[in-house]
Amino acid sequence: MPRNRPGALRTAPQHQHHRPRHWDSPAPDRVHGLSARTSLAVHRYEALSTDYYVFPGVTDSALRRYRAFLRPPGRRPRYPFLDDCTCRGCSLRDVRHARAMLDTVLRDLPPRARAELRRLVAPLDVGYLARTLPDPLADALRDPWWYRRLEGCQYAATGTV
Repeated sequence: MPRNRPGALRTAPQHQHHRPRHWDSPAPDRVHGLSARTSLAVHRYEALSTDYYVFPGVTDSALRRYRAFLRPPGRRPRYPFLDDCTCRGCSLRDVRHARAMLDTVLRDLPPRARAELRRLVAPLDVGYLARTLPDPLADALRDPWWYRRLEGCQYAATGTV
């Protein structure tokens, strides 16, 4: 088979019409602490996921909830609480569910984006382990490590009476 000349290859696509790319959704906001590339990978994962609890913006909301749980200064232990509402938005009030959502996103991201998000979550995990107490009655085989911490009531976790 004869080889095409380079000039013929350059002139061949002139008859094709290239349409510019149009996105269905506006450009996503960057996740605080992540690069634009990783934020875009997170946005794409959230938009294409079929998991009920994964929706656009869940990673940013889960990170904010995780940081807010560890934000009060001091060395007093913190007690995560189980939220009775199981809808997608309200379930993030339980910091353990927020950490589970971060784990879900970490599991399904591409390697480079996963590494960057893991670097952001790792210090929060250390703070969570330092500020919460282990639950001796938790099922170590069934539950992830963030669920094997002592839980308190809603009032103890929020500081309101």
